[in-house]
Amino acid sequence: MVVDDEPTVRDIIARGLALHGYSCHAAPDSLAAVARMETAAAAVIISDINMPGRSGFWLLHQVKQRWPETGIIMLTAIDETQSAVNCLTQGADDYIVKPINLKELAVAVGKVLEKRRLVIENSEYQRTLELLVEERTNDLRKTLQQLKHSYDMTLQALVASLDAREHETGNHSQRVSMYALMLAKKMGLKGKRLECIAKGALLHDIGKLGIPDSILLKPGDLTEQEWELMRTHPVIGYNILKEIDFLQPALEIVLRHHEQYDGSGYPGGLKAEHIPLSARIFFVVDAFDTITIDRPYRRGISFEEAAQEIRRCAGTQFDPRVVEEFMRVPLEEWLKVRTFTLPG
Repeated sequence: MVVDDEPTVRDIIARGLALHGYSCHAAPDSLAAVARMETAAAAVIISDINMPGRSGFWLLHQVKQRWPETGIIMLTAIDETQSAVNCLTQGADDYIVKPINLKELAVAVGKVLEKRRLVIENSEYQRTLELLVEERTNDLRKTLQQLKHSYDMTLQALVASLDAREHETGNHSQRVSMYALMLAKKMGLKGKRLECIAKGALLHDIGKLGIPDSILLKPGDLTEQEWELMRTHPVIGYNILKEIDFLQPALEIVLRHHEQYDGSGYPGGLKAEHIPLSARIFFVVDAFDTITIDRPYRRGISFEEAAQEIRRCAGTQFDPRVVEEFMRVPLEEWLKVRTFTLPG
């Protein structure tokens, strides 16, 4: 598009560029040029700087903002060379000094068109690359989700086999995982912390795979020697899982779920706030489930009795703050979890 307030100049440029194979349109001023661009954008604009009304500077700014891929060559008189240089700093691709050498102008148009072609190709390449990256990212996300699902199913199967080994516990691991998750939410925990608590609670007793059946399934009281071996299961579980990266945050429950608030627990004898919060939460719901489930050698107590026993042990076995939040949960909510997870 040729933009100049002088009809003769517009006609000479259009005819001259036509001889080099270029199709040209003309506009008498900047406003007309913008109107033309809105209906049919030109690849290159050749514009005078000084025109009545809006100047070539104004047109340059409009085009660069609205049609950034369009090339612009400014026409300037000999005494306006500095103005043309200013145009270059503001985004113009080239300038031609009047009187116009048509051959020189045709060469300049060719260079601007080549530059425009490269810019468009680069933009298309960038868009293609972005789409490819997005596609690969989505594929990777799907793969990771599938892998996570596979991991979760493997963990579920592993825990189910452990619960089946201690058949009288009736899905204990799944139940305490749901209990712990419910209590953690009541205490305001969110996001990744909840996921870690759910996994840690589910896997808390995985170390019992290393405990002999003669001890694990013994119907009566354990001897002191047997208790010593039983107390190693948190460390055994930790050692089983410690090399699995995505389970690292869940290991604090596996290792510390028998630590007591007063420091009398195991394996580390940790006390109060030195025990991870997730383990303190879990210890309460684990005890709650353990004493409310029937075993061959004893009957489980009622939820009401269990809640009072937990309250009584606040400050010794259990974190008082966790017990306080535990007591605020209606017993009906615990019952719903138990009903959902008990087999049969």
